[in-house]
Amino acid sequence: MQIRTKITSVFIVLTSLFLTAVFIIIYLVSKDYTEREFYLRLSQRATIAAEGYLEEDELNSDIYEDIRVKHLQTLPNEKEVIYPVDAKLKKPLKALDNSLPDSFYDKIFRNGYAELKQNEYYYTGLLYHDNQGDFIVVLSATDLYGFGKLDNLRDTLIFAFLISIAFISIFGTYYAKQALSPISKIIKEVNTIRAENLSLRLNTADGKDELAELSTTFNKMLDRLQISFDLQSNFINNASHELRNPLTAILGQIEIALYKPRSADYYLNILNKIDREASRLDFLVNGLLKLAKTDFDSKGFVIDAIRIDELVLDIKKNLDVSIPDNKIKIDFEGLPENEDAITVLGSDSLLRVALSNILENACKFSDYKKVTLKLISETGNIIVLINDEGVGIPDDELKNIFEPFFRASNVREIDGFGFGLPLAYRIIKMHSGEIRVVSQINRGTMVKITLQSKSTYTY
Repeated sequence: MQIRTKITSVFIVLTSLFLTAVFIIIYLVSKDYTEREFYLRLSQRATIAAEGYLEEDELNSDIYEDIRVKHLQTLPNEKEVIYPVDAKLKKPLKALDNSLPDSFYDKIFRNGYAELKQNEYYYTGLLYHDNQGDFIVVLSATDLYGFGKLDNLRDTLIFAFLISIAFISIFGTYYAKQALSPISKIIKEVNTIRAENLSLRLNTADGKDELAELSTTFNKMLDRLQISFDLQSNFINNASHELRNPLTAILGQIEIALYKPRSADYYLNILNKIDREASRLDFLVNGLLKLAKTDFDSKGFVIDAIRIDELVLDIKKNLDVSIPDNKIKIDFEGLPENEDAITVLGSDSLLRVALSNILENACKFSDYKKVTLKLISETGNIIVLINDEGVGIPDDELKNIFEPFFRASNVREIDGFGFGLPLAYRIIKMHSGEIRVVSQINRGTMVKITLQSKSTYTY
């Protein structure tokens, strides 16, 4: 069932229930008022009947009869009965009408007045006190006029209900269609978006309702998808280019070597070149594998308790071997005595790769000038600050530094593939951390890494 049909159906049902309740209340109130009014007329006629009958020997009996006939008018099927009553025994002196229940007469004796409806007849009874004694006056009639009014009201309400439902169905369908037309428009616009025209966006029309919010949310999703597509395309292009270069060089050297017989020294020189290009290719493939590995579920790696200060010292020791002329200075001043405050839960090997890559970049792009690493312990967090005095990164390129294979325009003559920061970024994210980079051209770069300490880490 379409949403439009559901909305219309629910609207019709709710409106029908509301109108039914209102019309029933109107009918019941009108019926109660009609009965009250008729009972009042019966009681008035019963009183007049009693006075006219019991005082017929007096001069004003003609006046009572004139009031009854001319002014109050005779009611349909009107019938009046008067029973003498023994005041001491409180019982009638002759048999009562057995068609009426005893409770009706008991109420007359108890309250002096009673009302009753049986089938289409209304009864009123009153206890009348006269100088001749006490009497029970019972007057009955049918309210043909009232029944006619109620029947007419009932038919009118039913007709009004049916007409209302018909109009509600028509206008409800129209309103539901109008209300959902923006969604239909969104669906049509979305169906036109393909991979080849992913730059298209939905029209939000500067609205502030839920549909405008839906369009805005969908546009943001398209923005993320387009960025992902662009990154994937750039990654494939860059990877293909970087892989093709050493392979082309290797194939070229082999082709030259096989073209004609060469001297032993010449073959040795070619093998050295092939070895250099193969090593470059091996480094590139290993970098790609590490980058791909970080795309796996973070639950897949082994979690250990790692003291960051000890990890940093171990990395420094390894870098002293691989980069002997590095000038990395470590600042542990102000670290807390509490071991948990400088301990994180995560993968030792992955965090080692992330910090090593950042420190290697700091050394390489600062031409091996001074690099400072400082550990800071804050409430629930461990902060690693790495500052260098290198060439810096242009402001308009900072947003791209975490993309694989991206290299800033001012460092492309320096050897590298653009794996370091993207790999470090993914590793830090896998550990629920944050990495930020601030840089100025020719003044250096600061990398700030924030990790949760062991005491508050939720994995």
